[in-house]
Amino acid sequence: MKAIASGDLTLGILGGGQLGKMLIEAASNWNIQCHVLDPDADCSCAHMAHTFVQGSFKAYDTVYNFGKNLQKITIEIEHVNVDALMQSQKEGKSIYPKPEVLQIIQDKGKQKSFYAENGLPTAEFTLLSNLQEVKSNIENGSIKFPFVQKSRTAGYDGKGVAVIRSAADMDKLLEGACVIEQLIDFEKELAVIVARDTDGKTTCFPAVEMEFHPEANLVEFLLAPAHVSETIANEAKKIAEQCITAFGLTGILAVELFLTKSGAVLINEVAPRPHNSGHHTIEANLVSQYEQLLRTIFEIPMGDTTPRDHAVMVNILGEAGYTGTALYEGLKECLAMPGVFVHLYGKKVTKPFRKMGHVTIIGADATEIKATAQKVKEMLKVVA
Repeated sequence: MKAIASGDLTLGILGGGQLGKMLIEAASNWNIQCHVLDPDADCSCAHMAHTFVQGSFKAYDTVYNFGKNLQKITIEIEHVNVDALMQSQKEGKSIYPKPEVLQIIQDKGKQKSFYAENGLPTAEFTLLSNLQEVKSNIENGSIKFPFVQKSRTAGYDGKGVAVIRSAADMDKLLEGACVIEQLIDFEKELAVIVARDTDGKTTCFPAVEMEFHPEANLVEFLLAPAHVSETIANEAKKIAEQCITAFGLTGILAVELFLTKSGAVLINEVAPRPHNSGHHTIEANLVSQYEQLLRTIFEIPMGDTTPRDHAVMVNILGEAGYTGTALYEGLKECLAMPGVFVHLYGKKVTKPFRKMGHVTIIGADATEIKATAQKVKEMLKVVA
């Protein structure tokens, strides 16, 4: 058995938000030294990283120089400079996910084309170059209401997505190159976190069910496991495994899915990093998504994804109408509740619908913990 030298337990992370923060927390159990690059000096990771570099993860020189003395590099946000990572990889650095995969996933058009080319189930789509093309296709009947428009690049946390239900919504149309999909008549939105190691072995966390905030287009409640049949859960797992294998990705992949009213399971989009749909795994599963990612990066056998209990996750969002230094109402009361685990992301400033933290509630009775989650949502407010 090969010994692991302490000097080998070093990791570079592009992005210093809450995902990086929770990855560092998991890494600390094994004394992995995490080095972080982020443009915000007050980001969630700034005071947790072994070293913190303030700079743009979109700038070639900054990303390349950040990785010069690091052997292993990962991301906590997709919108990083791929060309710099390509060069680092040529020089022998290990990048998770590989830049070639990231290049596809950064562009929703390439992403959708990849699914079609690899026989992965997804909604029918059209790729258009600009707003005028979208309007022309609406006028000639090629695009019919209702539909969803997604910017091909830079979309994140509900941004870069427009739901166009009728001509009355035309003012919501987005500029630039985009993907157009007919609005899916879905029953539920599901997600599966799948991991794949260097030998091509895969493991999945059980499928979860997501309920979205109607205004912010962010996950409001996450139910784990999803309230679906075993057949649907297995189909979601199979599609996630096929997807990560098609990409040839080492690391973890969050696969967001639609369960249609006809019973089909379709890929919506993917994220090649820790994801909001896996936060609950910290308390609710024998291994978390963060530890599983570290296991794949450091070639440690992957962990057991078995749930400890039922779980509901609630995102803590900044309250509408408040911008400024964050104040948490109801925090003490929530922390006093059994089975309730509060995670605050350390963001000093709150804004409407900004992700400020999350709460995981675990227990044996799915109905009871959903009721507790509703209480937490009503009680815990982020104001200024």
